[in-house]
Amino acid sequence: MELQVNNLTKSFNLSWTQRRQRGDGSRKLVAVSGLSLALHPGQIYGLLGPNGAGKTTALRCIATLIEPDSGTIEADGKDVHSDLAQYRRHVGFMTSELKLDDFFTPAYTMTYMGRLYGLSEEQIQARRAELFARFDIDRFADAKIASLSTGMKQKVSLAVSLCHDPDLIIFDEPTNGLDIVATRDVENYLVELRRQGKTILISTHIFSLVEKLCDRVGIILEGKLALEGELKELTIEADLETVFFDLLEGRR
Repeated sequence: MELQVNNLTKSFNLSWTQRRQRGDGSRKLVAVSGLSLALHPGQIYGLLGPNGAGKTTALRCIATLIEPDSGTIEADGKDVHSDLAQYRRHVGFMTSELKLDDFFTPAYTMTYMGRLYGLSEEQIQARRAELFARFDIDRFADAKIASLSTGMKQKVSLAVSLCHDPDLIIFDEPTNGLDIVATRDVENYLVELRRQGKTILISTHIFSLVEKLCDRVGIILEGKLALEGELKELTIEADLETVFFDLLEGRR
């Protein structure tokens, strides 16, 4: 899936308490301002930035969980809002804030979500077998989610977000809460998905993750895309961390 984001802007109204805390008289927070980027099949795009930079808001707009104030999102040349249901069938979105039902089991959650996406029982079973084996969820398939560790919950969230084999994969902090072994499993799987021709967008603040996985990088600061390019081009003279902090310091 070719995805084009054009001049995306999203703001939020501030409460009285928030306005007083900011002390600048503003009634709105512009979380994303004029963001434009292009995503291509068989590539991993990394959106890098500090907390509060607008990464999660941008991803939620692209996943159509929230509606932008202005700007367009086009999938294969077609505005996604012209047929949201069709677009969402091809999108897998995962965030560390995804809330799983504590009383469900991973197996039931996978079945429930698969049915929502219109998968047959055979397709659900096949995807569950593949993903549960890949992320070592099998042993906990019938345990209540409330009893699982933070890392295991993260892996279940990952599997659920991929249950329908989406063409566009959007992950907000995909390795958050994972130990080093599980992190390696997720990294390897993202590389495999890239080989399959998936279009992948991840947001993170971890430089090493971007340097290891991403083909193209966008650095977002205060809601704006401050720098973008091929990873190998951005890091010709310095590593990504140095590039980032040089850019950050130059804006202060």
